[in-house]
Amino acid sequence: MEDILTDIPPPSRFFLEDLNNFAPRSSPLPSPFLLFSSPNPEKYSHPSLLIIAMSFPSTHFFHHLSSKTLVATLILPEIPLSGNSVEPSLRDKSCNIYAIHHSDKLILVASVQYPVTAERSHAVAKLLAGQKIIPDRVLVLDTIRSRNFRGKLPPDETLAFKLESSLERAHDDSSQLVKGLDYLPSGSVVDGLAAALLGRCEMDKIKGTVLVSWPEAGGPVTSLVKSLLLKNVFPGMMDHTSPDKGKSDFSWPGRIKDHLLDSDLYT
Repeated sequence: MEDILTDIPPPSRFFLEDLNNFAPRSSPLPSPFLLFSSPNPEKYSHPSLLIIAMSFPSTHFFHHLSSKTLVATLILPEIPLSGNSVEPSLRDKSCNIYAIHHSDKLILVASVQYPVTAERSHAVAKLLAGQKIIPDRVLVLDTIRSRNFRGKLPPDETLAFKLESSLERAHDDSSQLVKGLDYLPSGSVVDGLAAALLGRCEMDKIKGTVLVSWPEAGGPVTSLVKSLLLKNVFPGMMDHTSPDKGKSDFSWPGRIKDHLLDSDLYT
């Protein structure tokens, strides 16, 4: 006689996807949107350069840069605003957009301080580059992740590499935005929002560059990214950054841990 408790049950007549048809579908998330502080947002819609800062060293640099003006905020409805400070802080889960006027050119900086999931990366990328903001050039600042890097990452060294859209790479080194930097080694990839932004640049024929650095945080890599920005993006700009007394390396509790962007890869 069969033991109904221990015997393997007969296979279901339904496939898993058929069973899922009986479950109520979750409602789609509201679309991300930009909230401008100016009544005339059109004046910020065509910057010469759009910078998307996602790595800690880059957000650290722009947070302490004094010559910037807060002009907008990118709202992801699923990211709670509770706990954020009134004034911009590296501890906030936010995406503030700043305007910087340098050499008579408008530069917009989006400081992304919350994780963007795979499902939302393309919507955010489209909103930032191609929908509400149409830049001449895009620079994405992200972190090298060990799971995406072919080879061993030295724990005691700082590294930086770049990836470029075909339109940016078509220029010689002297005309490229980031000069004198090696390309990301073959077999290594970037993912998440950085990959979505570079893909958006490729589709819309925008000059795009992704600059990735290692390690994720720390004084040496912060200094490296800062020097690359002052050399390539803000030539002639004096160091107008406010002191942080060495505390900012610990200003993102859980931020790096949560920054797991498992979206499409880009090599």
